[in-house]
Amino acid sequence: MANHILVLNAGSSSIKFAVFAATHPLRRTVQGMISGIGMTAGFHAGNEQGPLPGALPPGPLNHETALAWLFDWLATGNHAQRLLGAGHRVVHGGEQYDAPLVIDAQNLASLDALSPLAPLHQPHNVAAINALRKLRPDLAQVACFDTAFHRTQPAVAQTLALPRAVTAGGLRRYGFHGLSYEFIANALPGALGAAADGRVIVAHLGNGASLCAMRNRRSIATTMGFSTLDGLVMGTRCGSIDPGVLFYLMREKNMSADAVEDMLYRKSGLLGLSEISNDMRTLLDSDDLRARAAIEQFVYRAALETGALTAALEGIDALVFTGGIGEHAVAVRAMICEKLAWLGITLDASANASHASRISTTASRVSVCIIPTDEEAVIAQHTQHLLQSPQ
Repeated sequence: MANHILVLNAGSSSIKFAVFAATHPLRRTVQGMISGIGMTAGFHAGNEQGPLPGALPPGPLNHETALAWLFDWLATGNHAQRLLGAGHRVVHGGEQYDAPLVIDAQNLASLDALSPLAPLHQPHNVAAINALRKLRPDLAQVACFDTAFHRTQPAVAQTLALPRAVTAGGLRRYGFHGLSYEFIANALPGALGAAADGRVIVAHLGNGASLCAMRNRRSIATTMGFSTLDGLVMGTRCGSIDPGVLFYLMREKNMSADAVEDMLYRKSGLLGLSEISNDMRTLLDSDDLRARAAIEQFVYRAALETGALTAALEGIDALVFTGGIGEHAVAVRAMICEKLAWLGITLDASANASHASRISTTASRVSVCIIPTDEEAVIAQHTQHLLQSPQ
């Protein structure tokens, strides 16, 4: 039986997972998710042949009990796997980590210490690593960071205009969605040929959304900054906001810091604007004027930030859509490109409607493409490389 790699993406209430055969090239064999952790849990999984059965135990699960069940499930049936190691999506690598690493007690403590920089993500990533260390102390684990891809940005793009005594404590523009952008960077030659090393803006549009400006397939600038709140309008997150609004809410509306944080992360964005849903599909299907206003704000901010990143690149050669919305929302792509017509973008409506790999016309001065992202494949590749290479 070939060795396999388990890829884990642990959130507050879910664990997404995938299993890859550690062959060359890697081959995905299973994919699934345990949802409702801490509540009424649910499970679904499948492979190339279709859905795979699995019945979770009754009662609430935590990360450790959910992973224990998952390992038992992976060890049974025709999907039984022998694991080489596990790779984790870890949101924050801080200033210290700019590449994937094999986890040990020392660097795990460092990752836990970064939790204040990503309080809604990092603790859950670390919890899954700790749970796995208890369940399978013999199993090698690898951390892959969402911030690492952006460490190539020039200092001016990473710096916050705050007193140096404050920023010396690690306050900077880190950027996120780096695993997705790394996948797209590697896929650009196949989509753009020689233009792959030109001035490319990638739009990772989903429930979380950001843009990344690339030159030579390296990050030059991005819309997310110190936190995952910054930049574009997202499913439940506000994106860029005047800090004065926060002072006003705390002083004049007597909102606590925790209440403001909850509002900005969980009750704003498309959900807050529409008062209907954070799901773009639902909003596009709605006749409610609030849904239309939310979509218009999403499109406006995406186009606005694309203009800003074009300035950072001093021009643009290609625009790439990825992520759940970027890959599937025909109308959203069309509206964004319409607002960017001043850049010389002309969209092929038929190609866009059919989700073709290239959706710009031959006359367009900017190539516009759709490239489906695969963060799990990036994690699996890094894990395979680190665990199969001589140490």
